[in-house]
Amino acid sequence: MITKEDIEQLKPFQARAIIESLRKGLVPTEYVAFFTVGRQNWLRFVEEDLDGFIAEGGGKVRFINGDYGDGKTHFMSVIRQLALQKQFASSFVVLTRDIPIHKFELIYQEIVLQLRGRFEGVGIRSLVQQWVEKQKRVDVDRETFFQSLRQVPKLDINFVNALMGLLRPPVENELPEETVTKQELLYQWLEGKKIPKKNLTKFHIFEVLNKSTAKTFLQSLISFLKLTGHKGLIILLDELETVLVQGTSIRSAAYENIRLLMDNAEHSEYLQLFFSLIPDVLLSEKGFKSYDALWSRIRSVGDSEALNYRGTLIDLHKTPLKRQELIDLGICLRKIHEISYRWEARDTVSENLIADMCKKQEEMGILSEVRLFIKQMIRFLDMAEQGHAQQDFNLTENLLASHKEMELEKTQKLEPAWDT
Repeated sequence: MITKEDIEQLKPFQARAIIESLRKGLVPTEYVAFFTVGRQNWLRFVEEDLDGFIAEGGGKVRFINGDYGDGKTHFMSVIRQLALQKQFASSFVVLTRDIPIHKFELIYQEIVLQLRGRFEGVGIRSLVQQWVEKQKRVDVDRETFFQSLRQVPKLDINFVNALMGLLRPPVENELPEETVTKQELLYQWLEGKKIPKKNLTKFHIFEVLNKSTAKTFLQSLISFLKLTGHKGLIILLDELETVLVQGTSIRSAAYENIRLLMDNAEHSEYLQLFFSLIPDVLLSEKGFKSYDALWSRIRSVGDSEALNYRGTLIDLHKTPLKRQELIDLGICLRKIHEISYRWEARDTVSENLIADMCKKQEEMGILSEVRLFIKQMIRFLDMAEQGHAQQDFNLTENLLASHKEMELEKTQKLEPAWDT
């Protein structure tokens, strides 16, 4: 957990931005450490995997299981931060109607678009641009350099030719706008965009992204990341449960892509893949069970009642936060709210009140719902800052109102708006 001193370094605008994000059920990426309580065992074994397996050339897939509000997205954000600190590249993809799991090309495009690592900015374009500029400053023979790129393990020749196309100087009498157009074409190819093959042959590029070339594209990406000083690639795919509300054909295509991604990860080097899902994906008849080719691979996931912290399943639902951990989180939220609105909350929203909120949530059997607790805390803090006394707070009423709001969010999230 972040220290009190760290929180006190926040400026009012930064604190306000955190509070406003939390109202929408989001935690700003740069502040995930402020809200990381509990889960230490899971994180310890994730860290062990990164250091002792993925960084040494391993490939692995893990599923993060939890109900809506259990903190799956937050946990994945913590993994991303941990990976970046350890000099891995990472990509966090939220599955939506615009980025559906049944369309692999869109998933890959989003993976490279959201790429972060040891470079400024976000995305493969930023990474390659900075690499190209660095190489241009080095006085080396182009042909020798080209040959050295061809020797990089698992860096596909099409990927090498795209890089060389960006490194080569303009040909004689080439107009500046023509150079820009050529470069844009190569960057779009690296981003997995659809480009007619006839436009690529002059660069000696003969493949485009599709299902059959997906593994080669992914391996080349990882090889290039290794070349640029990264220890590997960590991909996090959030909200896999959206597939449950799709029609049968869409679900089958989605599950086939999940199987493909698992195969790619487990047979690749320096790659770890995380999926977040709700229990229904593992348990319901519309879940993984409905697709034999996938279910045969993972039918034993989550079968055991005993927790295996090294297993395929990271089960947040079976390891809810303890009451004291939620109280600590509440105290952290209280301080951020104080900084945000420049007021003193300690007397009105006391530690006893926070403990009572946890107790009430526990009595209803929903202590594990971290997002629900955060919603309650912000509601009470807003009321207190606006002048309400502690005796004005109705714990049960506030809990039910916050729970109703969360259920509405859950319904909206799972609406089958992209079942086409």
